[in-house]
Amino acid sequence: MQQQLSVVTLGVSDLARSRRFYVDGFGWTPVFGNDEIVFYQMNGFVLGTWLRERLAEDMQRPTPPEPGGFALAHNVAEPEQVAAAMQRLEAAGGRVLRRADAPPHGGLRGYVADPDGHAWEIAWNPVWPIDAEGRVRFAT
Repeated sequence: MQQQLSVVTLGVSDLARSRRFYVDGFGWTPVFGNDEIVFYQMNGFVLGTWLRERLAEDMQRPTPPEPGGFALAHNVAEPEQVAAAMQRLEAAGGRVLRRADAPPHGGLRGYVADPDGHAWEIAWNPVWPIDAEGRVRFAT
């Protein structure tokens, strides 16, 4: 099986509130949206935000999924962009979970939850370069 990620779909309770976070906070442009779901074309995959109840129905789960033990990450090119991105996300309805600081392995990172509690790490890592298309490479 090819090692790739195609789509990440997050269950949300309020699509308009979620859209505000991703559009106003990150500055992303939806490529499709209706009354139940919004898709964002990312660099190599698609991010979807879908009403939790509809997502649960699609998965045939008895209860809607809740945010779990994972974090998504958005890496930035410069250290000063970490705090700036976190401030924009907070202004767009996010909640700061951890203010930006330096982890033991270097760089800079902080965490913001979207309005539904999905955690986003906002990070700058000097050994993980980001190319012109926004792709990050794991440094070996």
